[in-house]
Amino acid sequence: MNRFRAAVAALALGFIAPLLAGPVTPPTSPVTPVDEALHFLVIGDWGRHGQEGQSETAGRLAAAARKLNPAFVISTGDNFYPVGVASVDDPSWKTSFEDIYSDHALHTEWYVVLGNHDYRGNPQAEIDYSKISRRWQLPARYYTKTVHIGDNSSAQAQFFFIDTSPMIEDYQQHPDKYAVADQDAAAQLRWLEDALAQSKARWKIVIGHHPVYTVGKRKKAAGGGIQKELEKALVPLFEKYRVQAYIAGHEHDLQVIRRPGGTVTYLVSGAGSETRPLGVPDAKDGRLFAVASAGFMAFALTPTALNVELVDAENRVPYAITLKP
Repeated sequence: MNRFRAAVAALALGFIAPLLAGPVTPPTSPVTPVDEALHFLVIGDWGRHGQEGQSETAGRLAAAARKLNPAFVISTGDNFYPVGVASVDDPSWKTSFEDIYSDHALHTEWYVVLGNHDYRGNPQAEIDYSKISRRWQLPARYYTKTVHIGDNSSAQAQFFFIDTSPMIEDYQQHPDKYAVADQDAAAQLRWLEDALAQSKARWKIVIGHHPVYTVGKRKKAAGGGIQKELEKALVPLFEKYRVQAYIAGHEHDLQVIRRPGGTVTYLVSGAGSETRPLGVPDAKDGRLFAVASAGFMAFALTPTALNVELVDAENRVPYAITLKP
């Protein structure tokens, strides 16, 4: 009997040990470091307690971080499924964030925006966690961050982190599901225009949870790939103030879009865990590339270029693009 129990315990440990070990980091990453560049990583829609591909994707993210030594990581929202967090003591902080992105290379600042699933819980708790964590950076529902680029340059990049959920009309009509009723979207847009107008940065990059344009699963639901209220509110500001890129999540895939006649590149990095099928392509949707694969994006920013690499579930770079200021 003792031998039987020992055998059962050993078998159980064999199943449990990999779970306790956390994400497995590949020995290398396909991303390419750029001399004197500001490197950062972008991942979104990830918080699933290590399940549905989150742990595996976290391992690949760690491998990229080890290679690039990023200045920071950006999260495009939906940080905790299915209903955000209840407080700064919610167990999800440990099971979906701290224990998953535990690699030393990922212990840098994480600049965060809120997603719609975060609004189904207590979004203020995610702001308050910034006072507890040394890496979780969400000082307010919208904010900016300015950084210098390169050791021998005066060039700057300014990142504008916005809160898109209060801008979505459907959410405003369902306050029982999304706690956005007390948020003033018009005031936020005035803040954004003022911040863009006052910016002296060479690079202006905006981050929000919801895509303005999508070729993902929601393409049909979003009016042919357009989130109408965001297009109306944001695109004129982006074009007027020469924003080079808008980075979003929400769609569980990786996308690069440049709409016909537009000057802004729209990036979707919402593949931190669960993935979903893409929408049907058409000649007007502006897609340069899209893939329904778990993954993230790696950025290398210099005064003269922004290199973007998409890293997929096979630990490959299936697409890369270089933007100019």
